[in-house]
Amino acid sequence: MSKIVLGNESLVGSLNPSNKNTYKVTNRIQEGKKPLYAVVFNFLDSRFFSVFVTAGGNRITLYNCLEDGAISALQSYTDEDKEESFYTVSWACGVNGSPYVAAGGVKGIIRVIDVNNERIHKSLVGHGDSVNEIRTQPLKPQLVITASKDESVRLWNIETGICILIFAGAGGHRYEVLSVDFHPSDIYRFASCGMDTTIKIWSMKEFWTYVEKSFTWNDEPSKFPTKFVQFPVFTASVHTNYVDCNRWFGDFILSKSVDNEIVLWEPQLKENSPGEGTSDVILRYPIPMCDIWFIKFSYDLHFSSVAIGNQEGKIYVWDLKTCPPVLITKLSHNQSKSVIRQTAMSVDGSTILACCEDGTIWRWDMINK
Repeated sequence: MSKIVLGNESLVGSLNPSNKNTYKVTNRIQEGKKPLYAVVFNFLDSRFFSVFVTAGGNRITLYNCLEDGAISALQSYTDEDKEESFYTVSWACGVNGSPYVAAGGVKGIIRVIDVNNERIHKSLVGHGDSVNEIRTQPLKPQLVITASKDESVRLWNIETGICILIFAGAGGHRYEVLSVDFHPSDIYRFASCGMDTTIKIWSMKEFWTYVEKSFTWNDEPSKFPTKFVQFPVFTASVHTNYVDCNRWFGDFILSKSVDNEIVLWEPQLKENSPGEGTSDVILRYPIPMCDIWFIKFSYDLHFSSVAIGNQEGKIYVWDLKTCPPVLITKLSHNQSKSVIRQTAMSVDGSTILACCEDGTIWRWDMINK
C-alpha cells in the first residue's frame, strides 16, 4: 500500500474563472425519460471525430455533431432485455478498422455493436454483476477493459469475444470497481479504482502472450486459457471514500472521489518491491456540489483541459497545462438543473457534451473570440 508523502503541500486551484475560453449552449436534446449515464466522442478514427454515443436505460444511441450546434441521430440499439440499464459505453475497432461500440451495465453482459452493419458483433459474458465502466486500449483498440461490481477487472478481445485476463483476488479490489483507464503510451499498464477507496496500477507485461494468443485462437472463446492476475504493481490510498473516476495524465493520475474535487497525483513505484511506493498529491481542482458518486470527467484528445459536471447541472472546465490550476470557465444554464453524470469533450475541446439524470443531452460550443 502506498503512503501519502507529508510535507509536500498540494496546490489548490481558484474557482475564479479566467474565461480564457467561453462556451454557449447550442443544443439540448431530450433523449428519453431514463437517466443517461455515459456520453463519449470517438477519438479512435479521424473519420468519426464528430460522432458520439450515449448510454442510458436499455438503449445505446449514436449521433453526429454538425456545424452550428446541430445534432443528428445516426442509429440506436435497444437491448432485448427491458431490465437492462447501460451505465457505460466505449468506442472500439475491429482488426479491419471497422467501428464498434461496447456497452455494459446492470446485467453484466457487454454488447459489442458493429456500427457499419448495425448488428451485435459479440456479447461478452463473464462478469458476475454490473459493469460500471468500459475503456478501450488506444494503441490496440480491439482490447477493452471492464470494471465490475463483482470486484474484478477483465481484459477482452472484442474481435474474437475472448476474455483474456481477469484482475482479481488476493491483491485485487475488495468492493465494486467503478473506473478503469489504460495508460496512454505504456500498452501494458492500466489503473483501476473503486468503492474500497483504493486506486490500483496493474501490469499486463508478463501476460502479453495471452493477449497475442487471443487474436489467433480458433477454438470456442470459452475454452481459452483465461489467466487470473491477483496482484497489482501498485496500490494507492489517495482518497478516503469511493473513487469513481480515474484517468491517466502522462505518468500521473487524475482521480475523483465524493469530496468536491479532482486530484492530480504521482504514483512513485518502488522498483524492487511490487505493490509498494508513495503517492504524491500535487494539484487539486475544486468542483462545488460534486459529492455524490458516479460522476465522470473527460479530456480533449490532447489532454489540454478537463470537463466535469456536478449535481446542480453545472460544468467546470479546468486547464491541465497550468500550475497552480486555472479554472477556464464555469458553464451554467437556467434550465440545466439535473445531475450531470458524464461529460464528453471533442478532440480539440471546442465542443462539450453533458448527459444528465433527467435524460437530456446538452451541447456547449466554444465562442471564437
